[in-house]
Amino acid sequence: MEAQIKNYYGIIKRILIIILALNWSCALAKIIYGLLTKCASMTADGFHSLSDGASNIIGLVGISFACQPKDYDHPYGHKKYETLFSMAIAVILFAVCFGLVKQGIQRIINPIIPNITIESFIIMLITLTINIFVMNYEYRNGRKFNSDILIADSMHTKADIFTSISVIISLIVIRLGFNIIDPIVTFIIAVFIGYTALQIIKNSSKILCDTAAILDVKRISDIVLGVNGVKTCHKIRTRGRPDDINIDLHVQVNPNMHVDTAHKISYAIEEAIKKEIPQASDVIVHIEPQEKG
Repeated sequence: MEAQIKNYYGIIKRILIIILALNWSCALAKIIYGLLTKCASMTADGFHSLSDGASNIIGLVGISFACQPKDYDHPYGHKKYETLFSMAIAVILFAVCFGLVKQGIQRIINPIIPNITIESFIIMLITLTINIFVMNYEYRNGRKFNSDILIADSMHTKADIFTSISVIISLIVIRLGFNIIDPIVTFIIAVFIGYTALQIIKNSSKILCDTAAILDVKRISDIVLGVNGVKTCHKIRTRGRPDDINIDLHVQVNPNMHVDTAHKISYAIEEAIKKEIPQASDVIVHIEPQEKG
């Protein structure tokens, strides 16, 4: 089991390292050229891409904690560290959002005319193509491996795609002589980033606050009622990450049943649920005597 966990997180680490290299390549290209041409929106987009790289590093740190095996202090494992560190990505996004709003205000107070060239469009189109690849690659693997870090980071990159498109539009408008569009687009980028941060917090907090897992309760009930000796099933509760679901439930059995037989039924229920729902890592069964009448 521990070997599977290490292999699982080893794959996620490799994905994050690949994404980190791509994100920082895009970031440096946009920041350097944005500063040279005095284009605030392109520079802002570059810093957004730079924050993508920072979130990759946070993801790597979070994975290092999450991959640790169960121990005395963490009998349920360390997987929620991955969810916790995805919240840190949201914090970085809020910080970037605040910085961009501040920069946009300064550009309105002290206007600077950007120098837009054909190279500006080429750089933005190349980095946009890379971002689209990164987002699809990361989101696809996030769903495949049920990784909160990869999914949160792909949402970050998705915002980067929208902001890059906004920058390209602003470059066209600035080229036509409407320089005021530069700080306005910077504000739009800040809104995209802030919205993405809120979505990450919303999704991660559901897991950290033990919101019910996305499972069909009737499906669980049907599995349990299919076990020989079970009369009724009720009070089904679920929580946890999509790949680490905890389930507890109550079942009623014949009141005259021997405790040893009832104990075997509880084990049979646990095995049946884990067989049908592989994401279930822990199943607690409360045995009750069936009410007469």
